[in-house]
Amino acid sequence: MESATINRVRLWLRSERAFGLSSVPARASAVVEQEEQEQAELSTTHGAQHPDRALFASVAAPKNTASRAQADSSQARPAQQPAQAFDAPHLSTAEKKSRLIAMDSNEVRGCTKCRLCEKRTNTVFGEGNVDAGIVFIGEGPGENEDLQGRPFVGRAGEMLNKWIAAMGLRREDVYIANIVKCRPPNNREPAPDEVATCTPYLQRQLEIIRPKVIVTLGLPSLKHMTGDAKLAMGRSRGIWREWRGIKLMPTFHPAYILRNYTDETRAAVWSDLKMVMAELGMPVPKR
Repeated sequence: MESATINRVRLWLRSERAFGLSSVPARASAVVEQEEQEQAELSTTHGAQHPDRALFASVAAPKNTASRAQADSSQARPAQQPAQAFDAPHLSTAEKKSRLIAMDSNEVRGCTKCRLCEKRTNTVFGEGNVDAGIVFIGEGPGENEDLQGRPFVGRAGEMLNKWIAAMGLRREDVYIANIVKCRPPNNREPAPDEVATCTPYLQRQLEIIRPKVIVTLGLPSLKHMTGDAKLAMGRSRGIWREWRGIKLMPTFHPAYILRNYTDETRAAVWSDLKMVMAELGMPVPKR
């Protein structure tokens, strides 16, 4: 029996060597283990100081990234959100802007539907190009976002801006929003009732913008968009999912990368972003 097991391992190694694997990992990646322990990962403004070096400089994606994504994609669970396609007509740019401004001004800014309104300074509706092909979705506003009324403007926002620039885009080319529009106290994860109350705003934003790709930033955002509370970030990132006909790519939250600024974590994010660029037919910068 032991001999048969050894032979199976040898055959497996021979096939994996074709994709660059030279040894059997003794345990799961530290990135996966640590990320799965950080369920409340959106400490948006509490990121550690990161080294003064280029974000993706000299970082190559792990050699077996493509094979892992291909193998795991067949096992990925389908999105739990309703799969029905949008039934409303496509809108012009002017109509998109008009509807988003009206929703923000007339509904979101004065919203008192859940307890998060009690301690907020400002609501954080979202911002960017209403015709964007990519929408980045985080979990909720942090302290800086609450003070300014804009999404991702703290240290995590600076990191996200670098990711966008690395893709050959500007912040103004994409749209950025969060699951909830008000800051949860102490940057805690939004409670289920708070999410249920606030996500209809986000769903309407997505219906109006109709991006080609959604990028979820961090585990809470991924769970809320898929409705699957059992997902683990390390095993979910880099694998395509879908939300109402829109391709959805999960990746790490910028705040997590600030706390774990390693070649491995940066390579993982860059691999995910390259898949997004390939999906949109964008040129992939050489890094």
